[in-house]
Amino acid sequence: MSDTRRRVKVYTLNEDRQWDDRGTGHVSSTFVERLKGISLLVRAESDGSLLLESKISPNTAYQKQQDTLIVWSEADNYDLALSFQEKAGCDEIWEKICQVQGKDPALDITQDPIDESEEERFEEIQETSHLVELPPCELSRLEEIADLVTSVLSSPIRREKLALALMSEGYIKKLLGLFRVCEDLDNREGLHHLYEIVRGVLFLNKAALFEVMFSDDCIMDVVGCLEYDPALVQPKRHREFLTKTAKFKEVIPITDSELRQKIHQTYRVQYIQDIILPTPSVFEENFLSTLTSFIFFNKVEIVSMLQEDEKFLTEVFAQLTDEATEDSKRRELGMDDLQVRAAATDIFSYLVEFSPSMVREFVMQEPQQTDDDVLLINVVIKQMICDSDPELGGAVQLMGLLRTLIDPENMLASTNKTEKTEFLSFFYKYCMHVLTAPLLANTAHDKSSKDLQEGSTKINPVCPDNFQTAQLLALILELLTFCVEHHTYHIKTYIMNKDLLRRVLVLMNSKHTFLALCALRFMRRIIGLKDEYYNRYIIKGNLFEPVINALLDNGTRYNLLNSAIIELFEFIKVEDIKSLIAHIVDNFYKALESIEYVQTFKGLKGRYEQEKDRQSQRLNRYRRDARSLDEDEELWFNDDDDDDDGEAVEKRMEDDFSDTYGKYMEAKKGAANGANGANNNGKAAAIPPASPAVTPNNSSTSSVKTVALPATPVVKTALVGLVDYPDDEDEEEEDEEEEQSPRKRPRLSS
Repeated sequence: MSDTRRRVKVYTLNEDRQWDDRGTGHVSSTFVERLKGISLLVRAESDGSLLLESKISPNTAYQKQQDTLIVWSEADNYDLALSFQEKAGCDEIWEKICQVQGKDPALDITQDPIDESEEERFEEIQETSHLVELPPCELSRLEEIADLVTSVLSSPIRREKLALALMSEGYIKKLLGLFRVCEDLDNREGLHHLYEIVRGVLFLNKAALFEVMFSDDCIMDVVGCLEYDPALVQPKRHREFLTKTAKFKEVIPITDSELRQKIHQTYRVQYIQDIILPTPSVFEENFLSTLTSFIFFNKVEIVSMLQEDEKFLTEVFAQLTDEATEDSKRRELGMDDLQVRAAATDIFSYLVEFSPSMVREFVMQEPQQTDDDVLLINVVIKQMICDSDPELGGAVQLMGLLRTLIDPENMLASTNKTEKTEFLSFFYKYCMHVLTAPLLANTAHDKSSKDLQEGSTKINPVCPDNFQTAQLLALILELLTFCVEHHTYHIKTYIMNKDLLRRVLVLMNSKHTFLALCALRFMRRIIGLKDEYYNRYIIKGNLFEPVINALLDNGTRYNLLNSAIIELFEFIKVEDIKSLIAHIVDNFYKALESIEYVQTFKGLKGRYEQEKDRQSQRLNRYRRDARSLDEDEELWFNDDDDDDDGEAVEKRMEDDFSDTYGKYMEAKKGAANGANGANNNGKAAAIPPASPAVTPNNSSTSSVKTVALPATPVVKTALVGLVDYPDDEDEEEEDEEEEQSPRKRPRLSS
């Protein structure tokens, strides 16, 4: 198992057409009884667990790319790839695959992928013609060649045949020779045809063609052809940029010529994909999937080659730690410089993309060696917070990387089964307080301000509510909302301990509507979990108050904020979340009953009343059933008044019943009050009225005094009522109300 020839990385293609790293191990080919055939097995190098078990199917199209890659599809939209450390190992497995399928190992693809519907349609053509017949590669035939290339893109079979024809006749290099001739003659018509031809060949999506087109002696001519877009009045100057403007700067000299060539190639191909080629349409987006894979695996190979070059890495770190290194030299390695920071972000993104598990493993070892302030993830978070770009471009990129690192979905296939638990525990212990610091700072209460009453949730004027700050807080809220959805236990504990939802809802007062919507979305995600722990926390803290105040402040403006708030309450109604319904109706219904353009709040009231009626009927039925005795028993009791034994029996039965019924009612009240926020002693407690809630430090933080309504205990039961309510009938009246004051309803006040 220590043979490096068989060392591979396993990749799968996700829904976004990006390759996910599933782990590193050693591959073998062996007969698997359960699968009834020769199969590819990859066992993790860390613990020997099985990363891949794939039967070599006689009809599967396997592709060999770049000497160290084997790619295939096992099912619809499920692509796999093995990236070998050494070419020799790739060749061995490729020969085994070809042996099973009876193919020549000299080929780079074992099957021609054919659409089943077209297989029948072109069956006769396949028998008589194996290749598309290409016109002679001459200047006078360029238009004909361009029409041919463009016409085959809609047919998988014809694309395959054209690709084979282009590879078998050395046609690509002949075309590029014509490009040089056309450019010397300034033949614009020919150059426009060559643009269409080269673009179409790229859309054939063939790795073997890419190997030719992106080789050192061809790639600049390919870029040259793509400069002459017929839609442009003047051609672009991409070659000038790549050869004169873009400079390859070596901080530490790279002596490996193969590595240097691979870096140049990857940069130029990435430039072709990102800058030169137009954004593909919905119908073309899969045409360049192999190009994306080509770039990705080039990057994998570059990182692997750098890892294996011990002299290079040793020299880099030696110069970083050497105090004698000049500032000009050190700046090329890393300083507080925008260009350096951008470059460092790109490098970090490549590492996370290459192997998020490797990055997680590294950061979990850091607390043993350094302070919290210089932990890698905390450095990333601080760079995100301190981004000086008004549009926060760098912060957005770093937030995406953090999201990848804390996403449990890409931890599932890890060889280390405890990775999720260990990393999330690490993140919430060492990093979460750094992430939430700006949020907590901008929602702090300014107790010295005369303008703010005690318990107000207005934003501290010391922390400016400017656009850039609002953008940053929105990014942080987006990440926290992701945590609520994916980190059930850890984020719940953090929210409860820090009273985080109360602080987030302060942002409902922001003048930036997008930030208020982010705060609302955070609460909506919490309520969407239908978790009674969260529900009790919301009720106890009276956390609907800032949301309802925002709705009332919004007045008659039927905008996104209005719709989002209405949707929150509609969800509570439809899902029949009884504890929240009771709290909303008991404390806020008088302020909401005037809202009639939707039936949401009347519907909440209806569910509340129905639940009360159901509870009342159940209690009455229990009393009636328990106390009604059979007529024969009553006669027997009445006829035996003088019988001492009978009196004793009757008294004992009554005592037993009173005992049992008393215990039942006691237990029932205790359960009801427990579900609605009863204290730990089990004593009955009414749902608190809308009064200032108490935070962990016993300070009052309620934003506004609310309507004084009697606190009505609500009996909770496990039964769920399913009741139909009338649809919205008053939406046609919206236009009539539009001209009224945008602030027609008062805020909640005493």
